[in-house]
Amino acid sequence: RQVRILQDHAVYAAMVEAMDLAVGKVLDKLDALGLTDDTIVVFTSDNGGLSTSEGSPTSNLPLRGGKGWLYEGGIREPFVIRAPGVTKAGSTCGTPVVSTDFYPTILDVLGKPLRSEQHLDGVSLKPLLAGGEKLDREAIYWHYPHYANQGSFPGGAVRMGDWKLIERFEDGQTHLYNLADDISEKNDLAKQQPERAAAMRDKLHAWYKQVGAKFLSAKPNGPEPWKP
Repeated sequence: RQVRILQDHAVYAAMVEAMDLAVGKVLDKLDALGLTDDTIVVFTSDNGGLSTSEGSPTSNLPLRGGKGWLYEGGIREPFVIRAPGVTKAGSTCGTPVVSTDFYPTILDVLGKPLRSEQHLDGVSLKPLLAGGEKLDREAIYWHYPHYANQGSFPGGAVRMGDWKLIERFEDGQTHLYNLADDISEKNDLAKQQPERAAAMRDKLHAWYKQVGAKFLSAKPNGPEPWKP
């Protein structure tokens, strides 16, 4: 489907403006109530911009894909957090994190004990918010086991450092990218680096089992779909 190169979708622009105004009203109200210093504010999204649906409302270039895709355009979102007494105003961090980190982070910032059985995939981001650069985590995982109207494919993904592997659930095919050199995910290195691709695939399959991941089911009288 066509990707919108020029950001000229008036309705989408109006929605962005409305969101900006709404967030401003919330922050102003916290100030008015004297709650700013006692409130953690998180602004983020559950997916990238809607780039390949009907009307192509936006694009995420130079990132590939958008909402519903396992490419960076679908899973890399803005994440802004204000945690008084923890975060430093105006600071930034380039360490990859994931939304399952929010729960343990809020517990940690509030001084509450972590509940590891309730956040299997999440870790506290408090060290990053306080100025650190790394987390004690080897990999981040994604699982998208269904079709959607964006035209994407069901699959899973794992990121380890700068390396990212995507696995298609239709046939088990894998794609390997080095995001440091190829943020647009155009250069598939799976064939050039088969050992790395296999190791990351094994890591992804182990995670599937750990979390009880679901996969495609057969249609009535249809062939049995691929499973890891």
